[in-house]
Amino acid sequence: MAPAKDYYQVLGVSDKASADEIKKEYRSLAKKYHPDANPNNKEASERFKEISEAYSVLSDTEQKKKYDTMRKFGAFAGGPRSWGSRPGRPGSTKFEDMDLGGFTQGGFSGLGDIFSSIFGKGGKRSGEVEPIEQTVEIPFKVAALGGKVPISIPVTEACPTCGGSGAAPGAQVNTCQECSGRGTVSFGQGGFAVNRPCPACRGRGKVASQECGRCVGGGEVSIDKKLRVTVPPGTDSGHKVRLKGQGQRNPTGGRPGDLIVTFQVKTDRFFRRKGLDIYCTIPLNFAQAALGTKLQVRTVHGQKVVVRIPPATQPGRKLRIKGQGVERNGRKGDQFVEIAVEIPDNLTPEQQELLEEFAAKADLKY
Repeated sequence: MAPAKDYYQVLGVSDKASADEIKKEYRSLAKKYHPDANPNNKEASERFKEISEAYSVLSDTEQKKKYDTMRKFGAFAGGPRSWGSRPGRPGSTKFEDMDLGGFTQGGFSGLGDIFSSIFGKGGKRSGEVEPIEQTVEIPFKVAALGGKVPISIPVTEACPTCGGSGAAPGAQVNTCQECSGRGTVSFGQGGFAVNRPCPACRGRGKVASQECGRCVGGGEVSIDKKLRVTVPPGTDSGHKVRLKGQGQRNPTGGRPGDLIVTFQVKTDRFFRRKGLDIYCTIPLNFAQAALGTKLQVRTVHGQKVVVRIPPATQPGRKLRIKGQGVERNGRKGDQFVEIAVEIPDNLTPEQQELLEEFAAKADLKY
């Protein structure tokens, strides 16, 4: 059997591509070739499986490191070859002549461990499912006080029509002839062989006489999973929470992947926040600032508090409302009211006369 395709070529990215570039290209291809977007298109379904397999390896730091090591040695179609004519010298075409830098001990056991960790025992990837990451915008008050917000995430689940088998209702399910029911096939190069999931049966070991029309034999369908996420009090933009088992399903039947939610706090027209303290700005006219007054001020908790403005209050002065800030870990902040003095721009003749009289009598010294 031909060597496995180069995962970088499958995704159409350079082997120098960053994690973000790999993810961006995968999402673009997955959207294009997903079975839901290509009903009854077996070729698109196979392409989707191919790019999903490639991304599952290249998106995992440890798996990618091991894959890159094997790719360097030419174990994948299209990948570079770096061995020589004598052990570690140019010209040799024997894999066993390579200087593997300690990867082997008495043969190719080290290589087997590498491939086992990449493809999993029996040709299936082992380990946890890649977590889903999603950014969620939350209102200012929810971020400050805590609460719950609804979110919707795209995931796959077992096809309800075929129960995940990929077979149409009433179809015959027979042993896969390609892999003889093992679910894996071998490919070799340079004197060694490794296993990978059988492309004919997708690792199931069984082939249906007719594919399920809903999932095109893939055994999975896309859904929008709806959740309510708890927002801790005092949450800032960039704060993350990890929800165990709320991400992508595990196709091997193991524990589902996790969901990582990153919060982005919306700006409020009235309130601002610095740590546990809440800030707001209250406009006063010239007379209120000069003579003093009393105002009702909203708090982030939804209450109205009477604040006394002392005479001769200057612009920018901050008045504290104790205990009306954010509470977190047993500590509670305050709310600060910042004064802004508004200068009128359309005085009546009477107002202008009074201000001119005030200015004439004012004892201004510079």
